[in-house]
Amino acid sequence: MCEKGNCENTNRAVTIPEIATIDEIKDEIEDVKTFYLSFDDKKLDGSFRIKSGQFIMCTVFGAGEFAVSLPPSPENDRFHISVRKVGKVTDALHELTAGDKVGIRGPFGNGFPFDEIKGKNVVYVAGGIGLIPLRSSIVHVLQHREDFGRIILLYGARSPKDLMYEYMIEKWQKIDGFETFISIDNPVDGWKGEVGFVNQLIEKANVPAENTVAFVCGPPVMFNNVIRDLMARGLKDDSIISTLERHMKCGIGKCQHCAIGRTLVCTDGPVYTYRQIKTLGEQI
Repeated sequence: MCEKGNCENTNRAVTIPEIATIDEIKDEIEDVKTFYLSFDDKKLDGSFRIKSGQFIMCTVFGAGEFAVSLPPSPENDRFHISVRKVGKVTDALHELTAGDKVGIRGPFGNGFPFDEIKGKNVVYVAGGIGLIPLRSSIVHVLQHREDFGRIILLYGARSPKDLMYEYMIEKWQKIDGFETFISIDNPVDGWKGEVGFVNQLIEKANVPAENTVAFVCGPPVMFNNVIRDLMARGLKDDSIISTLERHMKCGIGKCQHCAIGRTLVCTDGPVYTYRQIKTLGEQI
């Protein structure tokens, strides 16, 4: 396994899945589970390196292979994937139990540009399971708190039972200097947090425009409303970063299933600035 552009044995790393054992499975929200994994080849424990924002290809033997984002941070985090049940292969994954085997290829993709955003305020805006690909970045930034200005999380879901990583949110809310704003779409008995769509939290959090970068991930309607409101506050399109999801089958740019115009999400992305996304026009 290797990082993009730093592979001693590129052919093997990208074409042959490494076998991993499911150590633990955690139920998150409805139809979403987190699978904690360890490689059967223990040499990979020290050589498997990821960047926040990258993805892997996961093989469920007898069912197929799918692309999935990587929520663990690059440092001091158990290797895991959080997967929503949405089709044949992910349905099969959800049927597995601790001790079962899967295949892992990767990691692939460009990752989040942490070196370029040092010294900036960092705002995360997530809707529903959009928190999954952002989790890695959040943990990384908190581990390097001194490198950044304000750190703000704006997170929204349909209801309390749709909030991903609720146990982590509770920990994050206790961290000094990490500003968290959580909302649900409609009022629910017993809910004491914010009510309304996540873009409404932008004003409440007094999100700064100067020296700020925003990471945004969520369903299209949420994404478009958030982008509109962030830019209305003065954020530039190259200061807004997101990840694109497409049907990726190879991970190395050969099959071109993930092509959008002139870009291949698996190799050019999956991380893009909104300025780049705009150039893709209606093909998004």
